[in-house]
Amino acid sequence: MANQNGVFMGMDLRCQVNNHAHRTGEMDLERLLVRRGQPFSLALQCSTPLPPKHKLAMILHLGKEGEVVVKVLDARAGRDKWWFRQQRAQNEVLLTIHSPADAPVGIYSMTLLLLSPDGHILEQTTPETFYLLFNPWCKADSVYLSDEELLEEYILNENGLLYQGSWDQISSLPWNFGQFEQDVVDICFEILNNSPAALKNPEIDTANRADPVYVSRTITAMVNANDDRGVVLGRWDGKYDDGVSPTRWTGSVAILRRWREAGTQRVRYGQCWVFSGVACTVLRCLGIPTRPVTNYSSAHDTDGNLNVDYLYNEQLESVSEGRKDMIWNYHCWVESWMDREDLPKGYDGWQALDPTPQERSDGVYCCGPCPVKAVRDGDVGMKYDAAFVFSEVNADLVTWIVYTDGQRSQVSLNQKTVGRNISTKSVYGDYREDITKHYKYPEGSVKEREVYEKAGRRITQLNGGPGQLELKIRHAQAILGTDFDVIVEVHNVGGEDTPAQLTVTSNAVTYNSLHRGECQRRTASLTVPAQKAHKEVMRLRYDHYGACVSEHNLIRVTALLQASSQPDIILQEVNIPLSMPQLHVKVVGDAVVSRKLIAHISFTNPLPITLRGGVFTVEGAGLTAPRELQAPGNIGPGEDVKVKLSFKPTRAGLRKLMVDFDADRLRDVKGVATLIVRNRSTVN
Repeated sequence: MANQNGVFMGMDLRCQVNNHAHRTGEMDLERLLVRRGQPFSLALQCSTPLPPKHKLAMILHLGKEGEVVVKVLDARAGRDKWWFRQQRAQNEVLLTIHSPADAPVGIYSMTLLLLSPDGHILEQTTPETFYLLFNPWCKADSVYLSDEELLEEYILNENGLLYQGSWDQISSLPWNFGQFEQDVVDICFEILNNSPAALKNPEIDTANRADPVYVSRTITAMVNANDDRGVVLGRWDGKYDDGVSPTRWTGSVAILRRWREAGTQRVRYGQCWVFSGVACTVLRCLGIPTRPVTNYSSAHDTDGNLNVDYLYNEQLESVSEGRKDMIWNYHCWVESWMDREDLPKGYDGWQALDPTPQERSDGVYCCGPCPVKAVRDGDVGMKYDAAFVFSEVNADLVTWIVYTDGQRSQVSLNQKTVGRNISTKSVYGDYREDITKHYKYPEGSVKEREVYEKAGRRITQLNGGPGQLELKIRHAQAILGTDFDVIVEVHNVGGEDTPAQLTVTSNAVTYNSLHRGECQRRTASLTVPAQKAHKEVMRLRYDHYGACVSEHNLIRVTALLQASSQPDIILQEVNIPLSMPQLHVKVVGDAVVSRKLIAHISFTNPLPITLRGGVFTVEGAGLTAPRELQAPGNIGPGEDVKVKLSFKPTRAGLRKLMVDFDADRLRDVKGVATLIVRNRSTVN
């Protein structure tokens, strides 16, 4: 503090009182963390009462090097100014500081000055640090959200669900966001400080941090490590020996800490749900209401024509080359809530942000923030990246035949494949909420087609009406490690017998459509009687798919049908997620802060092969830091494996213990235990 002969004796930042009032008590009670637009207080202790005509002044420094200086006025000021009021009581002064609702977020350094009546500095305190965050509880803040239940979920909830699987077989993945875990807030600001803009011109970057549009776009770019000192490196080829398999992560905290501890070196490896989980953690921590979103049958349109183009030769073999259009089984991003003062009126609210590196935006691998309303209404010119997000949820699937002379002919059109069951976790519990209607009008409706035209594309149509043949694919429940049947049905709805060629393939694929190997292929020439159906049964054996199945445990069956008398080709695809074994987690003991608990974790190997190198990964916000437990030796077919973990909860409340199991031939086995932790003071 000041010299021993001075007036200033000490300063109490009143961290517990302020942090609880600002809803940051879960982050820390030893440091001052406050939200902009909301007053906070501190107490200045003095050796003697301050002389009546002497004044107090306050100076703030912001930025990595304190390059931005803010003078706090000592009288009530407008909403756009910092100001403080003081109440003197004998040897103590209570100061109440008011911040603007549009102040830059960041780590501030605060110094108090004692001024003589003529304005000379007589004494000053040693600088004290406080953190300023966005404030969605403040009406004047551009991230203001009026619904308290939504804020409980989108700011305060440290646990959540990320949705995976396929559009007709949706699965949920528990995720530990852990935005209030120790030092996570410091890591969030370190991410901002390492952005290219911050390194190039820290003063301008610091000032821009008043704007959630700027901050969220920066975070979206920095969560992936493609252009900068970003956090996570993406990889999709199954080769993860020099890092961590994306399926092994159970939350964001271990990733963020690993990035920081390695000196901002990229963490290997992530895929879309990992990128979205980390982005959600950082944005919630900074005070921007955020939720993870999953789009099923998500288009990746590489050429921006709002179509996904599949190319086949005359033998019905794929001939797409280079950066080809794809339909991902699912794709995860986040939405953040904010005003869009940089856009015409009407685009406030949820904004799509995608940190997965797919395409460059303004030369950088990031996407958004894009108003969800702009996507629904086909306003593809709105920044940022509305055309790309529009294609993800609303592109048409067009199939082409490429002839030997290079000419190609459009032979199939599907307007209802892309953008299904867009999902997020409900605020009312661990339930799925379908938000497809926020992104698009009902498929096939007049309004949906009008929007597609408005987006700049004419409505693609094929000549003639529907053909005589219809194609469907059905399958029994598919369990990893077992054999199962796929049934392809060709229905003739016409009045004449119809000859046709049917090709059926099954491939092991990743969730984002990368092929890992063909399991089986069958070609049949058939004649389908009028008003009858032909069935082809393909048995998929573990012997065929087990060696090449991806870590996502996904089989794609594609059927191509060409009637001899018609030019049209009918294409149908189904993605079959292989059901995973359950991982059982049972916690024994009374869940009390700082009291030891025991977790018993077990599961059974479902595969007809021995598993080697098994590892359990465990973490839980307020329960335990991320930890790894080695499985006790190899695990034979049908064999049970059990491990035991002891831990002491650090914070009270509803908590979730997340567990993952990975081995050489089996990945992404998840389990979760939910418990209510009580404070010791409430326990008799």
